[in-house]
Amino acid sequence: MRLDVHNSDVPRLCLSCEARHRGVCGVLEPSQLVRLSRHTVRHEAAPGAELLAPGEPVRRYSNILAGVVKLTMTLPDGRQQIVGLQFAPDFLGRPFAQTSEVRAEAAGFVRLCSFPRETLEELMREAPALHQRLHEQALRELDDARGWMLTLGRKSASERVASFLLLVARRADPEEQGESAFDIPLGRADIADFLGLTEETVSRQVTSLRKAGIISLETSRSLVVADHEALRNAAGEGSQGAPSSRRSGRTQSRS
Repeated sequence: MRLDVHNSDVPRLCLSCEARHRGVCGVLEPSQLVRLSRHTVRHEAAPGAELLAPGEPVRRYSNILAGVVKLTMTLPDGRQQIVGLQFAPDFLGRPFAQTSEVRAEAAGFVRLCSFPRETLEELMREAPALHQRLHEQALRELDDARGWMLTLGRKSASERVASFLLLVARRADPEEQGESAFDIPLGRADIADFLGLTEETVSRQVTSLRKAGIISLETSRSLVVADHEALRNAAGEGSQGAPSSRRSGRTQSRS
């Protein structure tokens, strides 16, 4: 195992890893990182690659190092719905579950650091902080899901599209200062699926945001947020990031 010459306690690959600084591995002791790294495999997944399949046994977990993973669920008749997105350095997988309930797919090129389920669960038994960190991420995902229930149930089409762009912008630039440039992780069809809209509606709302000077498009998938406050307002959020209360009626799911 290669160790950094300036800090022999930490595996070299872990030194600049986002999962160590902002993800679940940040609570592990150097000796625990060494143990985990002995079983890790870093690999890439091409767009559309299946990372988790519903109903299959959970054999490994992963830290997302780069890229975006979309989570989908499927009805018995084959219809699918995107139910969530995960970004670096999120933890991919559900601890303690015997099988996966969702399908995880690479939205674009994704880099992952994967390790066996048994290794992580052994570390969780001896490191309460790791157990706590995973619990905190699960609660954040629950909060996110509740937030999207509000978005889909109460927000207008324009607010939904702005909310989606705000979600991606915040992961690209958590400070929300100045201009933020990033690639949109989903195509228009997937965005429409995620937001319960049509592709045409998504395109119209993106065009409206562009004409208003809130965003600019470098390409169809490369976007710059010029005014974060204006984007928050367009998403129906107040200055503190709370949902706006000015809309109380339920909107149509498709427009």
